[in-house]
Amino acid sequence: GNTISDDGSPAVLVGRGAAATMPTRRKRHSGVRVPHESMAPPAAASARPAVTPLPRQAPAAPVGPVIAKPPIRKLAKDLGVDLAEVTPTGPIGDVTREDVLREATQASVFRNIETPEWPADREERIPVKGVRKAIAQAMVKSAFTAPHVSLFVDVDATRTMEFVKRLKASTDFAGVRVSPLLIMAKAMIWAVRRNPTVNSTFTDDEVIIRHYVNLGIAAATPRGLIVPNVKEAQDMSLLELASALERLTITARDGKTSPAEMAGGTITITNIGVFGMDTGTPILNAGEAGIVALGTIKQKPWVVDGEVRVRYVTTIGASFDHRVVDGDVASRFLADVASIIEEPALLLE
Repeated sequence: GNTISDDGSPAVLVGRGAAATMPTRRKRHSGVRVPHESMAPPAAASARPAVTPLPRQAPAAPVGPVIAKPPIRKLAKDLGVDLAEVTPTGPIGDVTREDVLREATQASVFRNIETPEWPADREERIPVKGVRKAIAQAMVKSAFTAPHVSLFVDVDATRTMEFVKRLKASTDFAGVRVSPLLIMAKAMIWAVRRNPTVNSTFTDDEVIIRHYVNLGIAAATPRGLIVPNVKEAQDMSLLELASALERLTITARDGKTSPAEMAGGTITITNIGVFGMDTGTPILNAGEAGIVALGTIKQKPWVVDGEVRVRYVTTIGASFDHRVVDGDVASRFLADVASIIEEPALLLE
Protein backbone atom coordinates (compact mmCIF):
# COMPACT_ATOMS: atom_id res chain seq x y z
CA GLY A 1 0.00 0.00 0.00
CA ASN A 2 1.07 3.65 0.26
CA THR A 3 2.80 5.23 3.23
CA ILE A 4 2.89 8.90 4.14
CA SER A 5 6.19 10.78 4.47
CA ASP A 6 6.85 13.33 7.18
CA ASP A 7 5.89 16.23 4.95
CA GLY A 8 2.57 14.62 4.04
CA SER A 9 3.46 13.50 0.47
CA PRO A 10 2.92 9.87 -0.43
CA ALA A 11 5.98 7.60 -0.48
CA VAL A 12 5.55 5.09 -3.31
CA LEU A 13 6.63 1.55 -2.59
CA VAL A 14 8.90 0.28 -5.38
CA GLY A 15 10.36 -3.19 -5.52
CA ARG A 16 11.03 -4.20 -1.90
CA GLY A 17 10.66 -0.77 -0.39
CA ALA A 18 11.14 2.97 -0.82
CA ALA A 19 14.58 4.23 -1.84
CA ALA A 20 16.39 5.89 1.03
CA THR A 21 17.23 8.90 -1.12
CA MET A 22 13.72 9.44 -2.50
CA PRO A 23 12.98 13.17 -2.57
CA THR A 24 9.89 14.60 -0.98
CA ARG A 25 8.60 15.71 -4.43
CA ARG A 26 8.66 13.40 -7.41
CA LYS A 27 10.64 14.61 -10.44
CA ARG A 28 8.87 14.47 -13.75
CA HIS A 29 10.56 12.19 -16.26
CA SER A 30 9.27 12.42 -19.78
CA GLY A 31 9.75 9.47 -22.11
CA VAL A 32 11.45 7.30 -19.50
CA ARG A 33 10.08 3.76 -19.30
CA VAL A 34 9.63 2.27 -15.87
CA PRO A 35 11.45 -1.06 -15.48
CA HIS A 36 9.36 -4.17 -14.93
CA GLU A 37 10.73 -4.73 -11.44
CA SER A 38 9.70 -1.20 -10.43
CA MET A 39 6.01 -1.64 -11.21
CA ALA A 40 3.83 -0.99 -8.20
CA PRO A 41 1.98 -4.00 -6.78
CA PRO A 42 -1.81 -4.13 -7.05
CA ALA A 43 -2.15 -2.55 -3.61
CA ALA A 44 -0.75 0.71 -4.94
CA ALA A 45 -3.54 0.91 -7.48
CA SER A 46 -6.04 1.28 -4.70
CA ALA A 47 -5.44 5.01 -4.74
CA ARG A 48 -7.37 5.22 -7.98
CA PRO A 49 -11.02 6.18 -7.57
CA ALA A 50 -13.35 3.21 -7.51
CA VAL A 51 -15.60 2.75 -10.50
CA THR A 52 -19.24 2.61 -9.51
CA PRO A 53 -21.10 -0.01 -11.56
CA LEU A 54 -24.20 1.10 -13.36
CA PRO A 55 -27.43 -0.02 -11.68
CA ARG A 56 -29.06 -3.03 -13.23
CA GLN A 57 -32.37 -2.33 -14.85
CA ALA A 58 -35.37 -4.54 -14.28
CA PRO A 59 -36.29 -6.67 -17.27
CA ALA A 60 -38.78 -4.98 -19.53
CA ALA A 61 -41.99 -6.56 -20.66
CA PRO A 62 -41.59 -8.51 -23.91
CA VAL A 63 -42.33 -6.77 -27.17
CA GLY A 64 -43.33 -9.92 -29.04
CA PRO A 65 -46.39 -12.16 -28.58
CA VAL A 66 -47.33 -12.99 -25.00
CA ILE A 67 -46.76 -16.61 -24.02
CA ALA A 68 -49.34 -17.78 -21.48
CA LYS A 69 -51.38 -20.91 -20.89
CA PRO A 70 -55.18 -20.71 -21.22
CA PRO A 71 -55.78 -20.84 -17.42
CA ILE A 72 -53.35 -17.95 -16.98
CA ARG A 73 -55.12 -15.94 -19.69
CA LYS A 74 -58.45 -16.61 -17.99
CA LEU A 75 -57.05 -15.49 -14.63
CA ALA A 76 -55.68 -12.31 -16.20
CA LYS A 77 -59.05 -11.58 -17.80
CA ASP A 78 -60.87 -12.18 -14.50
CA LEU A 79 -58.52 -9.83 -12.65
CA GLY A 80 -58.50 -7.18 -15.37
CA VAL A 81 -54.77 -7.60 -16.04
CA ASP A 82 -53.33 -6.73 -19.46
CA LEU A 83 -50.89 -9.55 -20.22
CA ALA A 84 -48.90 -7.24 -22.47
CA GLU A 85 -47.99 -5.20 -19.38
CA VAL A 86 -46.81 -8.22 -17.36
CA THR A 87 -43.11 -9.09 -17.08
CA PRO A 88 -42.88 -12.88 -17.53
CA THR A 89 -40.70 -15.00 -15.26
CA GLY A 90 -41.51 -18.46 -16.64
CA PRO A 91 -38.77 -20.81 -17.87
CA ILE A 92 -39.59 -20.19 -21.55
CA GLY A 93 -40.44 -16.53 -21.16
CA ASP A 94 -44.05 -17.34 -20.38
CA VAL A 95 -46.32 -15.49 -17.99
CA THR A 96 -46.97 -17.45 -14.79
CA ARG A 97 -49.85 -17.27 -12.33
CA GLU A 98 -47.57 -15.48 -9.87
CA ASP A 99 -46.75 -12.86 -12.51
CA VAL A 100 -50.45 -12.13 -13.06
CA LEU A 101 -51.26 -11.98 -9.35
CA ARG A 102 -48.29 -9.68 -8.74
CA GLU A 103 -49.42 -7.34 -11.50
CA ALA A 104 -52.99 -7.42 -10.18
CA THR A 105 -51.81 -6.57 -6.66
CA GLN A 106 -49.64 -3.71 -7.88
CA ALA A 107 -52.48 -2.36 -10.00
CA SER A 108 -54.79 -2.59 -7.00
CA VAL A 109 -52.42 -0.87 -4.59
CA PHE A 110 -51.22 1.84 -6.95
CA ARG A 111 -54.27 2.36 -9.14
CA ASN A 112 -54.74 5.87 -7.70
CA ILE A 113 -51.11 6.86 -8.08
CA GLU A 114 -52.03 9.49 -10.71
CA THR A 115 -53.62 12.44 -8.97
CA PRO A 116 -56.72 13.67 -10.83
CA GLU A 117 -57.58 17.30 -11.39
CA TRP A 118 -59.91 19.05 -8.96
CA PRO A 119 -63.52 18.73 -10.20
CA ALA A 120 -65.15 21.88 -11.51
CA ASP A 121 -68.10 21.46 -9.11
CA ARG A 122 -67.44 22.58 -5.55
CA GLU A 123 -69.50 19.74 -4.08
CA GLU A 124 -70.90 16.37 -5.06
CA ARG A 125 -74.01 14.93 -3.46
CA ILE A 126 -74.54 11.17 -3.61
CA PRO A 127 -77.97 9.84 -2.58
CA VAL A 128 -77.80 7.36 0.29
CA LYS A 129 -79.90 4.49 -0.95
CA GLY A 130 -79.78 0.89 -2.03
CA VAL A 131 -76.61 -1.01 -1.17
CA ARG A 132 -74.87 2.03 0.32
CA LYS A 133 -77.76 2.68 2.71
CA ALA A 134 -77.91 -0.97 3.74
CA ILE A 135 -74.16 -1.00 4.38
CA ALA A 136 -74.35 2.13 6.51
CA GLN A 137 -77.22 0.78 8.60
CA ALA A 138 -75.46 -2.55 9.12
CA MET A 139 -72.19 -0.89 10.16
CA VAL A 140 -73.91 1.43 12.65
CA LYS A 141 -75.91 -1.45 14.10
CA SER A 142 -72.80 -3.59 14.49
CA ALA A 143 -70.46 -0.90 15.81
CA PHE A 144 -72.89 0.50 18.41
CA THR A 145 -74.61 -2.74 19.41
CA ALA A 146 -71.84 -5.31 19.69
CA PRO A 147 -68.93 -4.38 21.98
CA HIS A 148 -65.88 -5.16 19.86
CA VAL A 149 -62.67 -6.71 21.17
CA SER A 150 -59.75 -6.95 18.73
CA LEU A 151 -56.62 -9.09 18.70
CA PHE A 152 -53.58 -9.26 16.42
CA VAL A 153 -50.84 -11.80 15.79
CA ASP A 154 -47.77 -11.82 13.54
CA VAL A 155 -47.37 -15.09 11.66
CA ASP A 156 -44.65 -16.80 9.65
CA ALA A 157 -46.57 -17.66 6.48
CA THR A 158 -43.65 -19.19 4.58
CA ARG A 159 -45.08 -22.71 4.56
CA THR A 160 -48.45 -21.40 3.45
CA MET A 161 -46.78 -19.70 0.49
CA GLU A 162 -44.95 -22.94 -0.33
CA PHE A 163 -48.22 -24.88 -0.04
CA VAL A 164 -49.98 -22.41 -2.34
CA LYS A 165 -47.18 -22.83 -4.87
CA ARG A 166 -47.56 -26.62 -4.81
CA LEU A 167 -51.32 -26.36 -5.26
CA LYS A 168 -50.87 -24.07 -8.26
CA ALA A 169 -48.60 -26.66 -9.85
CA SER A 170 -51.09 -29.47 -9.19
CA THR A 171 -53.18 -30.69 -12.11
CA ASP A 172 -56.16 -30.99 -9.74
CA PHE A 173 -56.19 -27.20 -9.31
CA ALA A 174 -55.57 -26.34 -12.97
CA GLY A 175 -57.73 -23.41 -13.99
CA VAL A 176 -58.72 -22.63 -10.40
CA ARG A 177 -57.44 -19.55 -8.62
CA VAL A 178 -55.34 -20.45 -5.59
CA SER A 179 -54.14 -17.82 -3.14
CA PRO A 180 -53.29 -17.48 0.56
CA LEU A 181 -56.93 -16.45 1.08
CA LEU A 182 -57.92 -20.06 0.36
CA ILE A 183 -55.67 -21.36 3.14
CA MET A 184 -56.93 -18.65 5.49
CA ALA A 185 -60.53 -19.65 4.75
CA LYS A 186 -59.75 -23.29 5.48
CA ALA A 187 -57.89 -22.27 8.64
CA MET A 188 -60.92 -20.35 9.89
CA ILE A 189 -63.23 -23.31 9.30
CA TRP A 190 -60.80 -25.56 11.18
CA ALA A 191 -60.53 -23.07 14.06
CA VAL A 192 -64.32 -22.67 14.26
CA ARG A 193 -64.68 -26.42 14.79
CA ARG A 194 -62.33 -26.13 17.76
CA ASN A 195 -63.87 -22.89 19.08
CA PRO A 196 -67.56 -22.92 18.06
CA THR A 197 -68.51 -19.89 20.18
CA VAL A 198 -66.99 -17.52 17.62
CA ASN A 199 -69.51 -18.85 15.09
CA SER A 200 -72.56 -17.61 16.95
CA THR A 201 -75.17 -14.87 17.25
CA PHE A 202 -76.18 -12.97 20.37
CA THR A 203 -79.82 -12.11 21.02
CA ASP A 204 -81.49 -10.63 24.08
CA ASP A 205 -82.78 -14.05 25.08
CA GLU A 206 -80.14 -16.52 23.94
CA VAL A 207 -76.84 -17.19 22.22
CA ILE A 208 -77.23 -19.21 19.03
CA ILE A 209 -74.14 -21.29 18.25
CA ARG A 210 -74.15 -22.53 14.67
CA HIS A 211 -72.57 -25.88 13.91
CA TYR A 212 -72.16 -25.05 10.25
CA VAL A 213 -70.10 -22.35 8.52
CA ASN A 214 -71.45 -19.91 5.96
CA LEU A 215 -68.14 -18.17 5.37
CA GLY A 216 -68.52 -14.50 4.44
CA ILE A 217 -65.98 -12.84 2.16
CA ALA A 218 -65.92 -9.05 2.36
CA ALA A 219 -65.69 -7.74 -1.19
CA ALA A 220 -65.18 -4.19 -2.44
CA THR A 221 -67.31 -3.62 -5.52
CA PRO A 222 -68.34 -0.59 -7.60
CA ARG A 223 -71.61 -0.63 -5.65
CA GLY A 224 -69.80 -0.61 -2.32
CA LEU A 225 -68.80 -3.19 0.27
CA ILE A 226 -70.75 -6.43 0.19
CA VAL A 227 -70.30 -9.67 2.12
CA PRO A 228 -71.52 -12.70 0.16
CA ASN A 229 -70.89 -16.03 1.82
CA VAL A 230 -69.97 -19.57 0.88
CA LYS A 231 -72.77 -21.79 2.13
CA GLU A 232 -71.91 -24.95 4.13
CA ALA A 233 -68.18 -24.30 3.75
CA GLN A 234 -67.39 -26.82 6.49
CA ASP A 235 -68.32 -29.70 4.17
CA MET A 236 -66.12 -28.58 1.27
CA SER A 237 -62.78 -29.99 0.20
CA LEU A 238 -59.94 -27.60 -0.48
CA LEU A 239 -60.62 -27.77 -4.22
CA GLU A 240 -64.35 -27.22 -3.76
CA LEU A 241 -63.68 -24.25 -1.48
CA ALA A 242 -61.24 -22.76 -4.01
CA SER A 243 -63.84 -23.02 -6.77
CA ALA A 244 -66.55 -21.53 -4.55
CA LEU A 245 -64.36 -18.58 -3.57
CA GLU A 246 -63.50 -17.90 -7.20
CA ARG A 247 -67.15 -17.97 -8.29
CA LEU A 248 -68.11 -15.70 -5.41
CA THR A 249 -65.36 -13.21 -6.25
CA ILE A 250 -66.22 -13.05 -9.95
CA THR A 251 -69.93 -12.68 -9.24
CA ALA A 252 -69.30 -9.86 -6.76
CA ARG A 253 -66.95 -8.04 -9.12
CA ASP A 254 -69.50 -8.24 -11.93
CA GLY A 255 -72.20 -6.82 -9.65
CA LYS A 256 -74.34 -9.95 -9.90
CA THR A 257 -74.38 -11.00 -6.24
CA SER A 258 -77.92 -11.87 -5.17
CA PRO A 259 -79.48 -11.05 -1.77
CA ALA A 260 -79.60 -14.78 -1.01
CA GLU A 261 -75.83 -15.00 -1.43
CA MET A 262 -75.37 -12.27 1.18
CA ALA A 263 -77.85 -13.70 3.70
CA GLY A 264 -77.17 -16.17 6.47
CA GLY A 265 -73.45 -15.59 7.02
CA THR A 266 -71.96 -16.93 10.26
CA ILE A 267 -68.38 -15.57 10.28
CA THR A 268 -66.42 -13.34 7.89
CA ILE A 269 -62.95 -12.87 6.46
CA THR A 270 -61.69 -9.63 4.92
CA ASN A 271 -58.57 -9.70 2.77
CA ILE A 272 -57.10 -6.22 3.24
CA GLY A 273 -53.71 -7.53 2.14
CA VAL A 274 -54.69 -7.09 -1.51
CA PHE A 275 -54.56 -3.33 -0.89
CA GLY A 276 -51.07 -3.54 0.64
CA MET A 277 -52.34 -3.06 4.21
CA ASP A 278 -50.50 -4.80 7.05
CA THR A 279 -53.52 -5.16 9.31
CA GLY A 280 -56.64 -3.43 10.60
CA THR A 281 -59.48 -3.58 13.12
CA PRO A 282 -62.45 -4.90 11.14
CA ILE A 283 -66.04 -4.19 12.16
CA LEU A 284 -68.24 -7.21 12.65
CA ASN A 285 -70.79 -8.08 10.02
CA ALA A 286 -74.18 -7.54 11.66
CA GLY A 287 -75.45 -10.66 13.42
CA GLU A 288 -72.04 -12.33 13.57
CA ALA A 289 -69.59 -12.72 16.46
CA GLY A 290 -66.27 -12.91 14.60
CA ILE A 291 -64.39 -11.41 11.66
CA VAL A 292 -60.77 -11.97 10.63
CA ALA A 293 -58.57 -9.61 8.58
CA LEU A 294 -55.72 -11.06 6.53
CA GLY A 295 -52.93 -8.54 5.99
CA THR A 296 -50.41 -8.40 3.19
CA ILE A 297 -47.80 -11.16 3.09
CA LYS A 298 -44.26 -9.93 2.50
CA GLN A 299 -40.69 -10.96 3.17
CA LYS A 300 -39.24 -9.83 6.48
CA PRO A 301 -36.39 -10.83 8.80
CA TRP A 302 -37.64 -13.52 11.18
CA VAL A 303 -35.88 -15.51 13.89
CA VAL A 304 -35.90 -19.26 13.15
CA ASP A 305 -34.04 -21.63 15.48
CA GLY A 306 -32.00 -18.76 16.87
CA GLU A 307 -31.01 -17.42 13.44
CA VAL A 308 -32.36 -14.43 11.54
CA ARG A 309 -33.75 -15.53 8.18
CA VAL A 310 -35.89 -14.00 5.46
CA ARG A 311 -39.43 -15.36 5.76
CA TYR A 312 -42.88 -14.55 4.43
CA VAL A 313 -44.67 -12.79 7.29
CA THR A 314 -48.20 -11.49 7.73
CA THR A 315 -50.30 -9.97 10.48
CA ILE A 316 -53.72 -11.41 11.22
CA GLY A 317 -56.23 -9.16 12.95
CA ALA A 318 -59.61 -10.16 14.30
CA SER A 319 -62.61 -8.60 16.04
CA PHE A 320 -65.19 -10.38 18.17
CA ASP A 321 -68.51 -9.65 19.86
CA HIS A 322 -67.42 -9.49 23.49
CA ARG A 323 -70.94 -10.31 24.67
CA VAL A 324 -70.44 -13.80 23.29
CA VAL A 325 -66.72 -14.37 22.84
CA ASP A 326 -64.54 -14.06 25.93
CA GLY A 327 -60.91 -13.08 25.63
CA ASP A 328 -59.58 -16.59 26.17
CA VAL A 329 -61.83 -18.04 23.44
CA ALA A 330 -60.88 -15.23 21.05
CA SER A 331 -57.19 -15.83 21.75
CA ARG A 332 -57.44 -19.59 21.24
CA PHE A 333 -59.38 -19.14 18.01
CA LEU A 334 -56.86 -16.68 16.56
CA ALA A 335 -53.96 -18.87 17.71
CA ASP A 336 -55.54 -21.83 15.90
CA VAL A 337 -55.89 -19.79 12.71
CA ALA A 338 -52.27 -18.68 13.00
CA SER A 339 -51.08 -22.25 13.56
CA ILE A 340 -52.57 -23.34 10.22
CA ILE A 341 -50.96 -20.43 8.39
CA GLU A 342 -47.65 -21.41 9.96
CA GLU A 343 -48.14 -25.13 9.24
CA PRO A 344 -50.90 -26.00 6.73
CA ALA A 345 -50.17 -29.71 7.21
CA LEU A 346 -52.26 -29.52 10.40
CA LEU A 347 -55.31 -29.50 8.12
CA LEU A 348 -54.61 -33.18 7.40
CA GLU A 349 -55.47 -34.25 10.93
